[in-house]
Amino acid sequence: MKHALILSGLVLAACAGLEPQAVARLDNPVLSGGSYDSGGGITVAAEVREHSGQTMVCGVWAQSRQQSVLTNGVEPKVLGSGSVYLDGQALVRGLNFMPEVPPMADYAGQEAGCMLTDRVWAAGDGDKRPVVRIPRQVVYVDADEGGSIIVNFVQSGPGAGEG
Repeated sequence: MKHALILSGLVLAACAGLEPQAVARLDNPVLSGGSYDSGGGITVAAEVREHSGQTMVCGVWAQSRQQSVLTNGVEPKVLGSGSVYLDGQALVRGLNFMPEVPPMADYAGQEAGCMLTDRVWAAGDGDKRPVVRIPRQVVYVDADEGGSIIVNFVQSGPGAGEG
Protein backbone atom coordinates (compact mmCIF):
# COMPACT_ATOMS: atom_id res chain seq x y z
CA MET A 1 0.00 0.00 0.00
CA LYS A 2 2.83 2.38 0.87
CA HIS A 3 4.38 1.87 -2.57
CA ALA A 4 1.04 2.49 -4.29
CA LEU A 5 0.65 5.82 -2.48
CA ILE A 6 4.18 6.89 -3.39
CA LEU A 7 3.62 5.89 -7.03
CA SER A 8 0.28 7.72 -7.21
CA GLY A 9 1.93 10.82 -5.73
CA LEU A 10 4.66 10.72 -8.35
CA VAL A 11 2.10 10.30 -11.15
CA LEU A 12 0.07 13.27 -9.87
CA ALA A 13 3.23 15.37 -9.55
CA ALA A 14 4.21 14.49 -13.11
CA CYS A 15 0.75 15.42 -14.42
CA ALA A 16 0.67 18.70 -12.53
CA GLY A 17 3.83 19.92 -14.29
CA LEU A 18 2.73 19.33 -17.87
CA GLU A 19 3.62 22.19 -20.15
CA PRO A 20 1.94 22.62 -23.54
CA GLN A 21 3.99 21.54 -26.54
CA ALA A 22 2.37 24.19 -28.75
CA VAL A 23 -0.21 26.95 -28.67
CA ALA A 24 -3.07 27.57 -31.09
CA ARG A 25 -6.31 29.52 -31.24
CA LEU A 26 -9.46 27.48 -30.65
CA ASP A 27 -11.93 27.30 -33.54
CA ASN A 28 -15.01 25.39 -32.40
CA PRO A 29 -14.22 23.68 -29.10
CA VAL A 30 -16.30 21.16 -27.21
CA LEU A 31 -17.35 22.52 -23.80
CA SER A 32 -17.43 20.34 -20.72
CA GLY A 33 -16.60 20.63 -17.03
CA GLY A 34 -18.54 20.37 -13.83
CA SER A 35 -19.52 21.86 -10.53
CA TYR A 36 -18.73 21.61 -6.84
CA ASP A 37 -21.29 20.77 -4.16
CA SER A 38 -20.31 24.04 -2.46
CA GLY A 39 -21.07 26.13 -5.56
CA GLY A 40 -19.04 27.22 -8.54
CA GLY A 41 -17.30 25.04 -11.04
CA ILE A 42 -15.02 24.79 -14.04
CA THR A 43 -15.39 24.72 -17.81
CA VAL A 44 -12.99 22.95 -20.15
CA ALA A 45 -12.96 23.91 -23.85
CA ALA A 46 -11.11 21.37 -26.02
CA GLU A 47 -10.68 20.42 -29.65
CA VAL A 48 -8.54 18.13 -31.78
CA ARG A 49 -6.57 19.02 -34.89
CA GLU A 50 -3.95 17.59 -37.20
CA HIS A 51 -0.27 18.40 -36.77
CA SER A 52 2.38 16.68 -38.91
CA GLY A 53 0.14 13.66 -39.44
CA GLN A 54 -0.58 13.24 -35.71
CA THR A 55 -3.58 14.17 -33.58
CA MET A 56 -3.10 17.18 -31.36
CA VAL A 57 -5.39 18.14 -28.44
CA CYS A 58 -5.78 21.84 -27.66
CA GLY A 59 -7.73 23.49 -24.88
CA VAL A 60 -8.29 26.04 -22.14
CA TRP A 61 -10.16 26.01 -18.86
CA ALA A 62 -12.00 28.54 -16.73
CA GLN A 63 -13.34 28.64 -13.18
CA SER A 64 -16.38 30.50 -11.96
CA ARG A 65 -15.75 33.82 -10.30
CA GLN A 66 -17.93 32.87 -7.32
CA GLN A 67 -16.16 29.89 -5.74
CA SER A 68 -16.32 28.62 -2.21
CA VAL A 69 -13.14 29.05 -0.20
CA LEU A 70 -13.34 25.26 0.28
CA THR A 71 -12.44 24.72 -3.38
CA ASN A 72 -9.54 27.18 -3.63
CA GLY A 73 -6.56 25.48 -5.23
CA VAL A 74 -8.24 22.18 -6.16
CA GLU A 75 -8.09 22.78 -9.92
CA PRO A 76 -4.72 21.03 -10.52
CA LYS A 77 -6.13 17.85 -8.95
CA VAL A 78 -9.43 18.04 -10.84
CA LEU A 79 -7.82 18.89 -14.18
CA GLY A 80 -5.04 16.37 -13.61
CA SER A 81 -7.63 13.60 -13.40
CA GLY A 82 -9.32 14.60 -16.67
CA SER A 83 -8.90 13.06 -20.11
CA VAL A 84 -9.80 13.85 -23.71
CA TYR A 85 -11.14 11.02 -25.87
CA LEU A 86 -11.77 10.61 -29.59
CA ASP A 87 -13.60 7.55 -30.88
CA GLY A 88 -13.44 6.03 -27.40
CA GLN A 89 -9.62 6.28 -27.29
CA ALA A 90 -7.95 8.38 -24.61
CA LEU A 91 -5.76 10.93 -26.38
CA VAL A 92 -4.43 12.72 -23.29
CA ARG A 93 -4.70 12.01 -19.58
CA GLY A 94 -4.27 15.10 -17.46
CA LEU A 95 -5.43 18.52 -18.64
CA ASN A 96 -2.96 20.63 -16.69
CA PHE A 97 -1.27 21.75 -19.92
CA MET A 98 -4.33 23.87 -20.68
CA PRO A 99 -4.06 27.54 -19.65
CA GLU A 100 -6.69 29.22 -17.51
CA VAL A 101 -8.82 31.92 -19.13
CA PRO A 102 -11.69 34.02 -17.74
CA PRO A 103 -15.14 32.41 -17.94
CA MET A 104 -17.06 33.31 -21.10
CA ALA A 105 -19.92 32.12 -23.29
CA ASP A 106 -17.78 31.33 -26.36
CA TYR A 107 -14.20 30.06 -26.13
CA ALA A 108 -13.52 30.25 -29.88
CA GLY A 109 -10.47 32.42 -30.53
CA GLN A 110 -8.84 31.74 -27.15
CA GLU A 111 -5.14 30.90 -27.18
CA ALA A 112 -4.97 27.27 -26.09
CA GLY A 113 -2.25 24.95 -24.88
CA CYS A 114 -1.79 21.91 -27.11
CA MET A 115 -0.36 18.41 -26.69
CA LEU A 116 0.68 16.17 -29.57
CA THR A 117 -0.58 12.61 -29.13
CA ASP A 118 0.55 9.22 -30.43
CA ARG A 119 -2.65 8.84 -32.47
CA VAL A 120 -2.24 9.13 -36.23
CA TRP A 121 -4.65 11.64 -37.74
CA ALA A 122 -7.21 9.81 -39.88
CA ALA A 123 -9.46 11.00 -42.68
CA GLY A 124 -12.64 12.36 -41.15
CA ASP A 125 -11.11 13.15 -37.75
CA GLY A 126 -11.67 16.84 -38.38
CA ASP A 127 -15.43 16.25 -38.36
CA LYS A 128 -15.38 14.37 -35.04
CA ARG A 129 -15.95 15.98 -31.65
CA PRO A 130 -13.74 14.97 -28.74
CA VAL A 131 -15.17 14.00 -25.37
CA VAL A 132 -13.78 15.47 -22.13
CA ARG A 133 -14.08 13.24 -19.07
CA ILE A 134 -13.37 14.34 -15.52
CA PRO A 135 -14.24 11.80 -12.85
CA ARG A 136 -16.43 12.58 -9.87
CA GLN A 137 -14.15 13.16 -6.88
CA VAL A 138 -13.96 14.44 -3.34
CA VAL A 139 -12.03 17.72 -3.32
CA TYR A 140 -12.39 18.75 0.32
CA VAL A 141 -13.04 16.94 3.61
CA ASP A 142 -13.19 18.40 7.11
CA ALA A 143 -14.48 16.41 10.03
CA ASP A 144 -14.54 16.89 13.78
CA GLU A 145 -16.77 15.96 16.68
CA GLY A 146 -19.37 18.45 15.44
CA GLY A 147 -19.81 16.82 12.04
CA SER A 148 -18.20 16.80 8.66
CA ILE A 149 -18.04 18.81 5.47
CA ILE A 150 -17.39 16.99 2.22
CA VAL A 151 -17.20 18.80 -1.12
CA ASN A 152 -17.43 16.80 -4.35
CA PHE A 153 -16.67 17.71 -7.94
CA VAL A 154 -19.22 16.26 -10.36
CA GLN A 155 -18.91 16.41 -14.14
CA SER A 156 -22.13 18.08 -15.21
CA GLY A 157 -21.21 20.19 -18.22
CA PRO A 158 -19.66 23.66 -18.33
CA GLY A 159 -19.59 24.95 -14.76
CA ALA A 160 -17.71 28.24 -14.87
CA GLY A 161 -20.59 30.36 -16.05
CA GLU A 162 -20.20 33.13 -18.58
CA GLY A 163 -18.25 35.62 -16.51
